[in-house]
Amino acid sequence: MGKAERKAYEDAIEPMQEELVGAARWAAKKGARVLVILEGRDTAGKSGVIHAILEKLNPRQCRSVALPKPSDRERGEWYFQRYVQHLPSAGEIVLFDRSWYNRAGVEKVMGFATDRQVRDFLAQAPVFEKLLVDDGILLFKYWLTADQKEQEKRFKERLDDPLKRWKLSPIDIEARQKYADYTKAREAMLAATHTQYAPWTLVNFNEQKRGRLTLIRDFLNRLPDTHVPLEDIDLPPLGHDPIKESCSLLKPLPDFPMD
Repeated sequence: MGKAERKAYEDAIEPMQEELVGAARWAAKKGARVLVILEGRDTAGKSGVIHAILEKLNPRQCRSVALPKPSDRERGEWYFQRYVQHLPSAGEIVLFDRSWYNRAGVEKVMGFATDRQVRDFLAQAPVFEKLLVDDGILLFKYWLTADQKEQEKRFKERLDDPLKRWKLSPIDIEARQKYADYTKAREAMLAATHTQYAPWTLVNFNEQKRGRLTLIRDFLNRLPDTHVPLEDIDLPPLGHDPIKESCSLLKPLPDFPMD
């Protein structure tokens, strides 16, 4: 991305991030519970859009959830149980970087779930989400799309960049041979779980920064009127004996050389 494109992206996302801060202020004041599910193929851009959304928000109020593979104990639980504890409480915004839809995607394709478990999930997921929505949770489900050529390009970038190599898991590498199986699983999942009360929204992420802007704009547009004016705050004067920045008993680290 050139300087002009980067500047255009920054100019576009800055006011959206200001709106996101306002939305978080609204959620805190109204006690709203906001849940955003982000799904897509490996390298689709989930982490990038999550960072863009949360970058300016209070991490104590707005957080992302990316669960590891289930423990032995969790494998013996009701499937949705491990996700329930991460749902938003009053005033919170929670983003799932992958979610319970793992069962209809990677678990199905890689053989981690039986056909019966997948069928049960596809029947139960709409019921589960109806309970969430009926209880007042604002639920948004986004599928990030990227074509195979773009996915291959991003895989190579991760392979060549030591700072991104950690993003390549053994499952990611094995999944490359099952592209068609993932497509088939995705289509079955979307058909079974796209409902009026919890619809899927597909977002083109072949251009990741444009995809972020598209998704965030849609998310903000679909929220209720979130305008909550900032409260006036008068800062009192400092006390007459402010705490000193240094301590005579300790030596500070030397400044990092910038020259």
